[in-house]
Amino acid sequence: MSTETLTAEPVVQMERFRERLKELSQIGLDAEQGGLYRMAFTEGDMEGRAWLARQMEEIGLTVERDGAANISGRLEGTDPDAPVILVGSHLDTVPCAGTLDGSLGVLAGLECVQAMKEAGIQPKHSIEVVSFSDEEGRFGGMFGSQSVAGQVTPDTLHNARDLNGVKLADVMERQGMDPWLALEARRDPQSLLCYLELHIEQGPVLDTAREQVGLVEDITGLFKWGITLRGEANHAGTTPMEMRQDAFLGMAEFAYQIPRILEENGSERSRATVGKAELFPGSANTVPGEARFSLDVRDTDPEVLKELASQFRRALSAIARRRQLMFEFTVESEIEPVACHRPLINLLEEKARKSSLSYRRMPSGAAHDAQIMATITPTVMLFTPSRGGKSHSPAEWTSWDDIQAASQLLLDTLVVLGEKGLPNS
Repeated sequence: MSTETLTAEPVVQMERFRERLKELSQIGLDAEQGGLYRMAFTEGDMEGRAWLARQMEEIGLTVERDGAANISGRLEGTDPDAPVILVGSHLDTVPCAGTLDGSLGVLAGLECVQAMKEAGIQPKHSIEVVSFSDEEGRFGGMFGSQSVAGQVTPDTLHNARDLNGVKLADVMERQGMDPWLALEARRDPQSLLCYLELHIEQGPVLDTAREQVGLVEDITGLFKWGITLRGEANHAGTTPMEMRQDAFLGMAEFAYQIPRILEENGSERSRATVGKAELFPGSANTVPGEARFSLDVRDTDPEVLKELASQFRRALSAIARRRQLMFEFTVESEIEPVACHRPLINLLEEKARKSSLSYRRMPSGAAHDAQIMATITPTVMLFTPSRGGKSHSPAEWTSWDDIQAASQLLLDTLVVLGEKGLPNS
């Protein structure tokens, strides 16, 4: 049925939404430790996938599982040759996680297509609710969306391991999957109209400003280094300060220079973090002979990221030379920043204004499946506020009113896209 003939607009049913979220939040819950444990390809993750497939089947969607363990449920369109609209996120979690990261986007997509079915809407373009596997990067990347984007290679399948050395291929085989089928999960970009993802902000901006929705313009890129500074371990009491090759002081000086480097070479969207550090030999009465630490740098501009990488290398070199240290670093990951599709952002903004929602256009400082999907199809994200800016924590939460506002905005947008396709501007 064409949307032009409807007498009632489709509406998000929050009672149903709440019940689904409550059910999903019991899967992988650790009653003693608190938080969810649905890391990729664990039993909790597999149970969550099975639960989602049942939900999709119950409302009459066409359910499919690809070789990368992505699950999708399709509301069939009237034109089988028209490109497909994808909407979703992920169900896997970090350890001791909250209930909304990823899950919100999947459940919102599911609610939207069910509301459309109940309103009698059969869009021209099929709408597919997708839950990508391993977005949280247990095995070093965003395995599900990278497979769909054609970025997974045989080398990935041979070498991808988690922090405990467990191989991706081994855990997939233990779950009855053939990891090599992930190479067949690639989607033809011509078969896709666009991708939309609703997600919690995972930061404090919207909550502090008391705004209901964020319209994401750009998704940050990043590079992560593992850095080692080597000096000489020596006695803490007998080695004069001026004669030390103290690896810790080199690390401390580098950390102290981060704000200066960002101010002089970065942008207002630049971030740099030393989140992990180790000293060796690690004795209270020994001058550290080696310091190992991480560096995570982010910005939405690829040229800014290149300049920051250059300046951080120069700083390391100067510090090492001055303090008689050796240094090396390994590039552990690199993700290019992406811009979201401006006509889609404009459509969301138009719908937000008509609904009198308070909103802002903003960047995403975290990586998401949308970042990968943007390499093959027009992509947009919208954010809900994270109360207190908390995420990756059992304290993660968003008010039901804000969830309803963002989900209805997503629904209104999907109705337009399903019938008319992509906007031109």
